[in-house]
Amino acid sequence: MESAPGLLTQANGVDELGKCDDCHRDFSSSSTDMIDTWYKRCLAEPTVDVMSESCEADICIVGAGLAGLTSALQLARSGLQVVVLEAEQIAWGASGRNGGFVTPGFAQGYAAVEARVGQTAAQALHGLSIEGMQIVADNIRQLQIEDAQPVPGILGICRYPAAGELKSRRDWLAKHFDYHVDHLAGDELSEHLKSACYHDALHDQNAFHFNPLAYARGLAAAIRKLGGRIHEKTAVETINGSQGSWKVVTSRGTVAARDVLLTTGGYTGKLQPALHRSYLPIATYVMLTENNPELIASVISTRSAILDDRRASDYYRVVDEGRRLLWGGRITTRVSEPRALSVLLHRSMVATYPQLAQLKVDTAWSGSMSYARHRMPQIGQLPNGQWYCTAFGGHGMNTTAIGGHVIAEAITGQSDRYRQFSPFGLEYTGGVVGRAAVQATYWGYQLMDKWQERARGG
Repeated sequence: MESAPGLLTQANGVDELGKCDDCHRDFSSSSTDMIDTWYKRCLAEPTVDVMSESCEADICIVGAGLAGLTSALQLARSGLQVVVLEAEQIAWGASGRNGGFVTPGFAQGYAAVEARVGQTAAQALHGLSIEGMQIVADNIRQLQIEDAQPVPGILGICRYPAAGELKSRRDWLAKHFDYHVDHLAGDELSEHLKSACYHDALHDQNAFHFNPLAYARGLAAAIRKLGGRIHEKTAVETINGSQGSWKVVTSRGTVAARDVLLTTGGYTGKLQPALHRSYLPIATYVMLTENNPELIASVISTRSAILDDRRASDYYRVVDEGRRLLWGGRITTRVSEPRALSVLLHRSMVATYPQLAQLKVDTAWSGSMSYARHRMPQIGQLPNGQWYCTAFGGHGMNTTAIGGHVIAEAITGQSDRYRQFSPFGLEYTGGVVGRAAVQATYWGYQLMDKWQERARGG
Protein backbone atom coordinates (compact mmCIF):
# COMPACT_ATOMS: atom_id res chain seq x y z
CA MET A 1 0.00 0.00 0.00
CA GLU A 2 2.31 2.72 -1.15
CA SER A 3 2.82 5.54 -3.66
CA ALA A 4 3.98 7.31 -6.86
CA PRO A 5 3.20 10.73 -8.35
CA GLY A 6 -0.30 12.15 -8.19
CA LEU A 7 -2.30 12.25 -11.40
CA LEU A 8 -5.53 12.51 -13.33
CA THR A 9 -7.83 15.39 -12.43
CA GLN A 10 -7.26 18.76 -10.91
CA ALA A 11 -10.89 19.30 -10.03
CA ASN A 12 -12.92 18.09 -7.06
CA GLY A 13 -11.23 19.82 -4.18
CA VAL A 14 -8.08 21.16 -5.84
CA ASP A 15 -8.17 24.64 -7.36
CA GLU A 16 -5.77 26.23 -9.83
CA LEU A 17 -3.54 27.46 -7.03
CA GLY A 18 -2.98 23.96 -5.71
CA LYS A 19 -5.12 24.32 -2.59
CA CYS A 20 -7.11 21.44 -1.20
CA ASP A 21 -10.39 23.11 -0.26
CA ASP A 22 -11.38 20.18 1.93
CA CYS A 23 -8.36 20.05 4.25
CA HIS A 24 -7.32 23.67 3.67
CA ARG A 25 -3.66 22.82 3.12
CA ASP A 26 -1.43 24.03 0.32
CA PHE A 27 0.19 21.12 -1.51
CA SER A 28 1.30 23.03 -4.62
CA SER A 29 4.99 22.81 -3.63
CA SER A 30 7.27 21.78 -6.48
CA SER A 31 9.12 19.44 -4.12
CA THR A 32 9.16 15.84 -5.28
CA ASP A 33 10.64 14.48 -2.04
CA MET A 34 7.37 13.04 -0.77
CA ILE A 35 5.01 11.43 -3.25
CA ASP A 36 1.59 13.06 -3.55
CA THR A 37 -0.81 11.03 -1.43
CA TRP A 38 -4.00 11.89 0.37
CA TYR A 39 -2.09 11.69 3.65
CA LYS A 40 0.50 14.22 2.58
CA ARG A 41 -2.12 16.64 1.29
CA CYS A 42 -3.73 16.96 4.71
CA LEU A 43 -0.53 17.66 6.65
CA ALA A 44 1.76 20.66 6.82
CA GLU A 45 5.06 20.39 4.97
CA PRO A 46 7.68 19.18 7.50
CA THR A 47 11.15 20.55 8.17
CA VAL A 48 13.79 18.10 6.95
CA ASP A 49 16.66 17.48 9.39
CA VAL A 50 19.77 16.53 7.39
CA MET A 51 22.85 15.16 9.15
CA SER A 52 25.54 17.84 9.39
CA GLU A 53 28.32 16.24 11.43
CA SER A 54 29.60 12.94 12.76
CA CYS A 55 28.29 11.78 16.12
CA GLU A 56 28.09 8.92 18.61
CA ALA A 57 25.09 6.94 19.81
CA ASP A 58 24.14 3.85 21.75
CA ILE A 59 22.26 2.62 18.71
CA CYS A 60 22.05 3.67 15.07
CA ILE A 61 18.83 2.73 13.27
CA VAL A 62 18.84 2.66 9.47
CA GLY A 63 15.38 3.48 8.10
CA ALA A 64 12.78 5.92 9.43
CA GLY A 65 9.68 3.91 8.61
CA LEU A 66 7.30 2.69 11.28
CA ALA A 67 9.49 -0.23 12.38
CA GLY A 68 12.52 2.04 12.83
CA LEU A 69 10.53 4.81 14.52
CA THR A 70 8.72 2.44 16.88
CA SER A 71 11.94 0.79 17.99
CA ALA A 72 13.66 4.19 18.30
CA LEU A 73 10.87 5.47 20.54
CA GLN A 74 11.04 2.41 22.76
CA LEU A 75 14.85 2.63 23.00
CA ALA A 76 14.77 6.36 23.73
CA ARG A 77 12.22 5.73 26.47
CA SER A 78 14.72 3.24 27.94
CA GLY A 79 17.30 6.02 28.19
CA LEU A 80 19.48 5.10 25.23
CA GLN A 81 20.94 7.66 22.84
CA VAL A 82 19.35 6.94 19.48
CA VAL A 83 20.26 8.14 15.98
CA VAL A 84 17.98 7.27 13.05
CA LEU A 85 19.30 7.65 9.49
CA GLU A 86 16.88 7.91 6.56
CA ALA A 87 17.84 8.10 2.88
CA GLU A 88 14.67 10.02 1.98
CA GLN A 89 12.19 11.41 4.51
CA ILE A 90 10.32 10.07 7.51
CA ALA A 91 7.79 7.43 6.40
CA TRP A 92 8.73 8.01 2.75
CA GLY A 93 8.03 4.38 1.80
CA ALA A 94 5.21 2.01 2.70
CA SER A 95 4.88 3.45 6.20
CA GLY A 96 3.48 6.74 4.90
CA ARG A 97 1.60 5.54 1.82
CA ASN A 98 -0.42 2.50 2.88
CA GLY A 99 -4.16 1.99 3.29
CA GLY A 100 -4.08 2.88 6.98
CA PHE A 101 -5.69 -0.35 8.28
CA VAL A 102 -4.67 -1.34 11.82
CA THR A 103 -5.79 -4.93 12.43
CA PRO A 104 -4.41 -8.06 14.10
CA GLY A 105 -2.71 -10.82 12.14
CA PHE A 106 0.12 -11.09 9.64
CA ALA A 107 0.43 -11.17 5.87
CA GLN A 108 0.61 -14.95 6.17
CA GLY A 109 -2.64 -16.65 7.16
CA TYR A 110 -2.99 -18.21 10.60
CA ALA A 111 -3.36 -21.79 9.28
CA ALA A 112 -0.03 -21.60 7.44
CA VAL A 113 1.69 -20.15 10.52
CA GLU A 114 0.30 -22.93 12.69
CA ALA A 115 1.42 -25.56 10.17
CA ARG A 116 4.96 -24.23 10.44
CA VAL A 117 5.34 -23.63 14.17
CA GLY A 118 2.53 -25.54 15.89
CA GLN A 119 -0.60 -24.45 17.70
CA THR A 120 0.94 -22.99 20.84
CA ALA A 121 3.54 -20.89 19.05
CA ALA A 122 1.03 -19.75 16.41
CA GLN A 123 -1.38 -18.56 19.07
CA ALA A 124 1.43 -16.72 20.84
CA LEU A 125 2.34 -14.97 17.58
CA HIS A 126 -1.26 -13.97 16.94
CA GLY A 127 -1.36 -12.58 20.46
CA LEU A 128 1.68 -10.45 19.62
CA SER A 129 -0.14 -9.13 16.55
CA ILE A 130 -3.04 -8.00 18.76
CA GLU A 131 -0.55 -6.37 21.10
CA GLY A 132 0.95 -4.54 18.13
CA MET A 133 -2.43 -3.10 17.23
CA GLN A 134 -2.88 -1.90 20.81
CA ILE A 135 0.59 -0.31 20.82
CA VAL A 136 -0.45 1.88 17.88
CA ALA A 137 -3.68 2.89 19.61
CA ASP A 138 -1.83 3.65 22.86
CA ASN A 139 0.79 5.75 21.07
CA ILE A 140 -1.87 7.84 19.32
CA ARG A 141 -3.60 8.49 22.62
CA GLN A 142 -0.57 8.99 24.86
CA LEU A 143 1.36 11.13 22.38
CA GLN A 144 -1.79 13.01 21.35
CA ILE A 145 -1.22 12.49 17.63
CA GLU A 146 -4.45 14.20 16.63
CA ASP A 147 -3.65 14.35 12.91
CA ALA A 148 -3.67 10.55 12.80
CA GLN A 149 -7.48 10.75 13.14
CA PRO A 150 -8.15 7.11 14.08
CA VAL A 151 -11.61 5.77 13.16
CA PRO A 152 -12.80 2.51 14.79
CA GLY A 153 -14.05 -0.47 12.86
CA ILE A 154 -12.99 -2.78 10.03
CA LEU A 155 -15.39 -5.05 8.14
CA GLY A 156 -13.84 -8.27 6.86
CA ILE A 157 -16.08 -9.24 3.93
CA CYS A 158 -16.73 -12.52 2.11
CA ARG A 159 -17.97 -12.54 -1.50
CA TYR A 160 -19.69 -15.92 -1.00
CA PRO A 161 -21.84 -17.43 1.77
CA ALA A 162 -19.50 -18.13 4.69
CA ALA A 163 -21.57 -17.81 7.86
CA GLY A 164 -20.31 -21.04 9.39
CA GLU A 165 -16.63 -20.25 8.83
CA LEU A 166 -16.90 -16.68 10.09
CA LYS A 167 -18.87 -17.65 13.20
CA SER A 168 -16.27 -20.30 13.95
CA ARG A 169 -13.49 -17.71 13.69
CA ARG A 170 -15.48 -15.28 15.83
CA ASP A 171 -15.82 -17.91 18.56
CA TRP A 172 -12.13 -18.90 18.27
CA LEU A 173 -10.99 -15.30 18.75
CA ALA A 174 -13.22 -14.90 21.80
CA LYS A 175 -12.11 -18.19 23.37
CA HIS A 176 -8.36 -17.94 22.89
CA PHE A 177 -7.74 -14.18 22.94
CA ASP A 178 -10.78 -12.64 24.62
CA TYR A 179 -11.07 -10.72 21.35
CA HIS A 180 -14.64 -10.01 20.30
CA VAL A 181 -15.99 -9.40 16.81
CA ASP A 182 -19.51 -9.54 15.35
CA HIS A 183 -20.87 -11.60 12.48
CA LEU A 184 -23.01 -9.65 9.99
CA ALA A 185 -25.14 -10.96 7.15
CA GLY A 186 -28.33 -10.12 5.28
CA ASP A 187 -30.06 -6.94 6.38
CA GLU A 188 -27.43 -6.22 9.04
CA LEU A 189 -24.70 -6.17 6.42
CA SER A 190 -26.74 -4.23 3.86
CA GLU A 191 -27.22 -1.48 6.43
CA HIS A 192 -23.51 -0.83 6.02
CA LEU A 193 -22.85 -1.68 2.34
CA LYS A 194 -25.14 -1.73 -0.69
CA SER A 195 -23.39 -4.33 -2.83
CA ALA A 196 -24.74 -7.55 -4.30
CA CYS A 197 -21.19 -8.97 -4.15
CA TYR A 198 -21.15 -9.36 -0.37
CA HIS A 199 -22.66 -12.17 1.70
CA ASP A 200 -21.08 -12.36 5.17
CA ALA A 201 -18.71 -10.28 7.27
CA LEU A 202 -16.92 -10.05 10.59
CA HIS A 203 -17.11 -6.57 12.07
CA ASP A 204 -14.03 -5.88 14.17
CA GLN A 205 -14.63 -2.76 16.21
CA ASN A 206 -11.34 -3.17 18.10
CA ALA A 207 -9.44 -2.54 14.86
CA PHE A 208 -9.26 0.92 13.30
CA HIS A 209 -8.00 2.96 10.35
CA PHE A 210 -6.06 6.21 10.34
CA ASN A 211 -3.56 8.54 8.63
CA PRO A 212 -0.29 6.54 8.82
CA LEU A 213 1.94 9.43 7.73
CA ALA A 214 0.63 11.61 10.55
CA TYR A 215 1.21 8.76 12.98
CA ALA A 216 4.81 8.32 11.81
CA ARG A 217 5.51 12.02 12.18
CA GLY A 218 4.01 11.91 15.66
CA LEU A 219 6.39 9.12 16.64
CA ALA A 220 9.30 11.12 15.21
CA ALA A 221 8.33 14.18 17.24
CA ALA A 222 8.22 12.08 20.42
CA ILE A 223 11.67 10.58 19.68
CA ARG A 224 13.18 14.01 19.22
CA LYS A 225 11.53 15.24 22.40
CA LEU A 226 13.34 12.44 24.25
CA GLY A 227 16.67 13.52 22.79
CA GLY A 228 16.83 11.12 19.87
CA ARG A 229 18.07 12.33 16.50
CA ILE A 230 16.49 11.58 13.12
CA HIS A 231 18.50 12.62 10.08
CA GLU A 232 16.73 12.57 6.72
CA LYS A 233 18.28 12.78 3.26
CA THR A 234 21.18 10.90 4.84
CA ALA A 235 21.75 7.64 2.99
CA VAL A 236 24.00 5.04 4.60
CA GLU A 237 26.90 3.98 2.35
CA THR A 238 28.67 1.36 4.44
CA ILE A 239 28.62 -0.19 7.91
CA ASN A 240 32.04 -1.10 9.25
CA GLY A 241 33.25 -2.63 12.49
CA SER A 242 32.06 -5.50 14.64
CA GLN A 243 29.58 -6.26 17.38
CA GLY A 244 29.72 -3.57 20.04
CA SER A 245 31.64 -1.07 17.90
CA TRP A 246 30.13 0.02 14.59
CA LYS A 247 30.86 2.87 12.19
CA VAL A 248 27.82 3.77 10.09
CA VAL A 249 29.17 5.83 7.21
CA THR A 250 27.16 8.35 5.18
CA SER A 251 28.23 11.08 2.76
CA ARG A 252 27.38 13.60 5.49
CA GLY A 253 29.25 12.05 8.38
CA THR A 254 29.68 8.92 10.47
CA VAL A 255 27.74 7.53 13.42
CA ALA A 256 29.78 5.54 15.93
CA ALA A 257 27.39 3.18 17.71
CA ARG A 258 27.40 0.16 19.97
CA ASP A 259 24.46 -1.43 18.11
CA VAL A 260 22.99 -1.18 14.61
CA LEU A 261 19.39 -1.93 13.66
CA LEU A 262 18.30 -2.24 10.01
CA THR A 263 14.62 -1.42 9.34
CA THR A 264 14.62 -0.56 5.65
CA GLY A 265 11.54 -2.44 4.40
CA GLY A 266 10.57 -2.44 0.73
CA TYR A 267 13.46 -0.15 -0.22
CA THR A 268 16.22 -2.31 1.22
CA GLY A 269 19.29 -2.02 -1.00
CA LYS A 270 22.51 -4.02 -1.00
CA LEU A 271 23.87 -2.43 2.17
CA GLN A 272 23.32 -5.75 3.92
CA PRO A 273 23.36 -8.61 1.34
CA ALA A 274 21.66 -11.12 3.66
CA LEU A 275 18.61 -8.87 3.90
CA HIS A 276 18.67 -7.88 0.25
CA ARG A 277 18.49 -11.53 -0.83
CA SER A 278 15.68 -12.40 1.54
CA TYR A 279 12.88 -10.06 0.53
CA LEU A 280 10.84 -9.29 -2.56
CA PRO A 281 9.76 -5.72 -3.32
CA ILE A 282 6.03 -6.05 -4.06
CA ALA A 283 4.18 -3.05 -5.45
CA THR A 284 0.61 -2.27 -4.50
CA TYR A 285 -1.72 0.51 -5.53
CA VAL A 286 -4.14 3.01 -4.02
CA MET A 287 -6.51 5.54 -5.59
CA LEU A 288 -8.50 8.43 -4.16
CA THR A 289 -11.81 9.40 -5.69
CA GLU A 290 -13.22 12.82 -6.37
CA ASN A 291 -15.32 14.72 -3.82
CA ASN A 292 -18.87 13.31 -4.04
CA PRO A 293 -20.27 12.59 -0.58
CA GLU A 294 -23.87 12.02 -1.67
CA LEU A 295 -22.99 9.36 -4.23
CA ILE A 296 -20.59 7.59 -1.87
CA ALA A 297 -23.13 7.62 0.98
CA SER A 298 -25.70 5.98 -1.29
CA VAL A 299 -23.71 2.72 -1.18
CA ILE A 300 -21.46 2.95 1.89
CA SER A 301 -23.20 3.81 5.15
CA THR A 302 -20.41 3.07 7.60
CA ARG A 303 -17.29 4.74 8.92
CA SER A 304 -15.67 1.31 9.24
CA ALA A 305 -13.06 0.35 6.65
CA ILE A 306 -13.67 -2.64 4.37
CA LEU A 307 -11.29 -5.50 3.59
CA ASP A 308 -12.53 -8.37 1.44
CA ASP A 309 -11.37 -11.94 1.88
CA ARG A 310 -9.95 -12.39 -1.60
CA ARG A 311 -6.37 -13.57 -1.81
CA ALA A 312 -5.94 -10.66 -4.22
CA SER A 313 -7.98 -8.43 -1.95
CA ASP A 314 -9.59 -5.03 -2.33
CA TYR A 315 -9.50 -2.70 0.65
CA TYR A 316 -11.16 0.66 0.95
CA ARG A 317 -12.56 3.26 3.30
CA VAL A 318 -14.38 6.56 3.26
CA VAL A 319 -12.10 9.50 4.06
CA ASP A 320 -12.31 13.28 4.27
CA GLU A 321 -15.40 13.14 6.52
CA GLY A 322 -17.32 11.09 3.98
CA ARG A 323 -16.47 13.13 0.90
CA ARG A 324 -14.04 10.72 -0.81
CA LEU A 325 -13.30 7.03 -1.14
CA LEU A 326 -9.77 5.64 -0.76
CA TRP A 327 -9.53 2.31 -2.63
CA GLY A 328 -6.55 -0.02 -2.75
CA GLY A 329 -5.66 -3.40 -4.17
CA ARG A 330 -3.70 -5.40 -6.74
CA ILE A 331 -0.04 -6.25 -6.49
CA THR A 332 2.76 -6.57 -9.00
CA THR A 333 6.46 -7.32 -8.78
CA ARG A 334 7.27 -3.99 -10.40
CA VAL A 335 5.95 -0.49 -9.78
CA SER A 336 3.69 0.10 -12.76
CA GLU A 337 2.48 3.48 -13.97
CA PRO A 338 -0.24 4.55 -11.49
CA ARG A 339 -2.25 6.18 -14.30
CA ALA A 340 -2.90 2.74 -15.81
CA LEU A 341 -3.41 1.03 -12.46
CA SER A 342 -5.98 3.61 -11.39
CA VAL A 343 -8.14 2.46 -14.29
CA LEU A 344 -7.99 -1.12 -12.98
CA LEU A 345 -8.73 -0.01 -9.43
CA HIS A 346 -11.68 2.04 -10.66
CA ARG A 347 -12.89 -1.03 -12.54
CA SER A 348 -12.71 -3.08 -9.32
CA MET A 349 -14.68 -0.42 -7.47
CA VAL A 350 -17.41 -0.35 -10.12
CA ALA A 351 -17.58 -4.15 -10.25
CA THR A 352 -18.35 -4.06 -6.53
CA TYR A 353 -20.57 -0.97 -6.67
CA PRO A 354 -22.05 -0.36 -10.14
CA GLN A 355 -23.74 2.68 -8.61
CA LEU A 356 -20.31 4.37 -8.46
CA ALA A 357 -19.59 4.15 -12.20
CA GLN A 358 -19.61 7.95 -12.51
CA LEU A 359 -17.33 8.50 -9.50
CA LYS A 360 -14.04 9.72 -10.95
CA VAL A 361 -10.49 9.21 -9.73
CA ASP A 362 -8.71 12.25 -8.32
CA THR A 363 -5.26 10.75 -7.74
CA ALA A 364 -3.47 7.42 -7.40
CA TRP A 365 -0.17 6.22 -6.03
CA SER A 366 1.95 3.09 -5.70
CA GLY A 367 5.11 1.85 -4.05
CA SER A 368 6.98 -1.15 -2.67
CA MET A 369 6.38 -3.35 0.34
CA SER A 370 8.85 -5.98 1.48
CA TYR A 371 7.66 -9.59 1.45
CA ALA A 372 9.57 -12.62 2.66
CA ARG A 373 8.96 -16.01 1.05
CA HIS A 374 7.16 -17.13 4.19
CA ARG A 375 5.15 -13.85 4.31
CA MET A 376 6.06 -13.26 7.94
CA PRO A 377 8.15 -10.47 9.49
CA GLN A 378 11.89 -11.01 9.59
CA ILE A 379 13.05 -10.01 13.06
CA GLY A 380 16.35 -11.03 14.59
CA GLN A 381 20.13 -10.66 14.73
CA LEU A 382 22.68 -11.39 12.03
CA PRO A 383 25.76 -13.49 12.82
CA ASN A 384 27.87 -10.31 12.80
CA GLY A 385 25.71 -8.80 15.55
CA GLN A 386 23.62 -6.35 13.53
CA TRP A 387 19.90 -6.39 14.32
CA TYR A 388 17.11 -6.37 11.71
CA CYS A 389 13.37 -5.81 11.73
CA THR A 390 11.73 -5.84 8.30
CA ALA A 391 9.45 -7.59 5.72
CA PHE A 392 5.99 -6.76 7.04
CA GLY A 393 4.31 -7.66 3.78
CA GLY A 394 1.31 -5.35 3.53
CA HIS A 395 0.23 -5.92 7.14
CA GLY A 396 2.65 -3.54 8.77
CA MET A 397 0.53 -1.24 10.86
CA ASN A 398 0.37 -3.67 13.76
CA THR A 399 3.42 -5.79 12.97
CA THR A 400 5.88 -2.89 12.70
CA ALA A 401 4.67 -1.87 16.15
CA ILE A 402 5.19 -5.22 17.82
CA GLY A 403 8.35 -5.85 15.78
CA GLY A 404 9.82 -2.54 16.88
CA HIS A 405 8.95 -3.32 20.49
CA VAL A 406 10.39 -6.82 20.67
CA ILE A 407 13.62 -5.86 18.90
CA ALA A 408 14.03 -2.91 21.29
CA GLU A 409 13.45 -5.27 24.21
CA ALA A 410 16.17 -7.56 22.82
CA ILE A 411 18.67 -4.72 22.40
CA THR A 412 18.10 -3.50 25.96
CA GLY A 413 18.08 -7.03 27.39
CA GLN A 414 14.51 -6.75 28.65
CA SER A 415 13.22 -9.87 26.88
CA ASP A 416 13.91 -12.37 24.12
CA ARG A 417 10.38 -12.26 22.69
CA TYR A 418 11.85 -11.56 19.25
CA ARG A 419 12.88 -15.22 19.15
CA GLN A 420 9.23 -16.14 18.56
CA PHE A 421 9.87 -15.00 14.97
CA SER A 422 13.01 -17.14 14.56
CA PRO A 423 11.20 -19.90 12.59
CA PHE A 424 10.71 -17.26 9.88
CA GLY A 425 14.27 -16.48 8.95
CA LEU A 426 16.13 -14.89 6.05
CA GLU A 427 15.16 -17.28 3.28
CA TYR A 428 16.49 -16.63 -0.22
CA THR A 429 13.68 -15.35 -2.44
CA GLY A 430 15.12 -16.48 -5.77
CA GLY A 431 15.95 -13.09 -7.27
CA VAL A 432 14.40 -12.42 -10.69
CA VAL A 433 13.02 -15.95 -10.88
CA GLY A 434 11.42 -15.46 -7.47
CA ARG A 435 9.74 -12.26 -8.61
CA ALA A 436 8.31 -14.00 -11.67
CA ALA A 437 7.02 -16.81 -9.45
CA VAL A 438 5.32 -14.34 -7.11
CA GLN A 439 3.62 -12.57 -10.01
CA ALA A 440 2.42 -15.90 -11.40
CA THR A 441 1.16 -16.88 -7.95
CA TYR A 442 -0.81 -13.63 -7.68
CA TRP A 443 -2.45 -14.23 -11.05
CA GLY A 444 -3.29 -17.72 -9.84
CA TYR A 445 -4.87 -16.24 -6.72
CA GLN A 446 -7.10 -14.06 -8.87
CA LEU A 447 -8.34 -17.12 -10.77
CA MET A 448 -8.85 -19.04 -7.51
CA ASP A 449 -10.87 -16.16 -6.09
CA LYS A 450 -13.19 -16.19 -9.10
CA TRP A 451 -13.58 -19.96 -9.02
CA GLN A 452 -14.30 -19.99 -5.27
CA GLU A 453 -16.93 -17.27 -5.53
CA ARG A 454 -18.71 -19.05 -8.38
CA ALA A 455 -18.49 -22.49 -6.76
CA ARG A 456 -19.88 -21.24 -3.45
CA GLY A 457 -22.66 -19.11 -4.82
CA GLY A 458 -20.95 -15.71 -4.70
